Amino acid sequence: MKLALAPFGVSAPASFKAFLLRLERLAAEAALAGADILVLPEYAAMVCAGAEIKTPDIAAELLHVVAQAEPILGGLREMAMRHKLHILGGSLPMRDADGKIHNRAPFIAPSGAMGFQDKQAMTRFEDEEWGVAGGAAPVVFDTQFGLIGVSICYDSEFPLHVRAQVAAGAKLILIPCCTASPAGFNRVRLSARARAVENQCYTAVVPLIGTAAWSGSIDVNIGHAALFTPCDIGFPDDGVAAAGALNEPALVFASVDFAAIDAVRGQGAVLNHRDWAPVAPAKIVALR
Repeated sequence: MKLALAPFGVSAPASFKAFLLRLERLAAEAALAGADILVLPEYAAMVCAGAEIKTPDIAAELLHVVAQAEPILGGLREMAMRHKLHILGGSLPMRDADGKIHNRAPFIAPSGAMGFQDKQAMTRFEDEEWGVAGGAAPVVFDTQFGLIGVSICYDSEFPLHVRAQVAAGAKLILIPCCTASPAGFNRVRLSARARAVENQCYTAVVPLIGTAAWSGSIDVNIGHAALFTPCDIGFPDDGVAAAGALNEPALVFASVDFAAIDAVRGQGAVLNHRDWAPVAPAKIVALR
């Protein structure tokens, strides 16, 4: 399986159509390179607010994107189907029937089937300034490639969130993120590396990047895309299978081999995956 990890810049698009065209170009590039899954960052959808909002207004930006949720999801579904590509659409704020707004990651199959992973743990900005609420428990997606989990940014800093996904059978955890400082990105990056070691699985980090003078919510964004692995037989000694340059928007391609995960879990120098105390597994959601 081949991943296309897509750090996404926050420059304001000329229009909503132009925003979707940026995503379309990434999907086309990923498909042309033979990727199976395109992964976008947390809050990538917030960039579309720049087509209408020209000065920072975090409340207006949030409500604008909430109102655009269905067109964004529809556009991503069409891209997945057109390019025969799985797409993790980063995340976007979506309002539930109870009126609460959640940070939600859509995962879309080439068939058009779509599932969602909510962010459970809110950062202080989301909780105290945006009023975004924590969402549903972790799930695992049953894809044609195998079982895959999604842990959005801050959630990856909590070992049991990912462990529930691994307990359900996940061997790859996708971690879309949005961090405003080197310290913030390093918290996510180092947590992702720890999750890969302690669960003997792959973790893939994909950040929002760049600066946006027009925005109060995604004004500063720092990071680089990377695929992390166990530090054991069959994998790099440092556990870094692929890494892009800091704050560079180029796609990072990386290959994933679930048979290698099976091998290290059975024959590794250590057996972290086996030696955990039992954790209740996440619910499995079909994505075919």
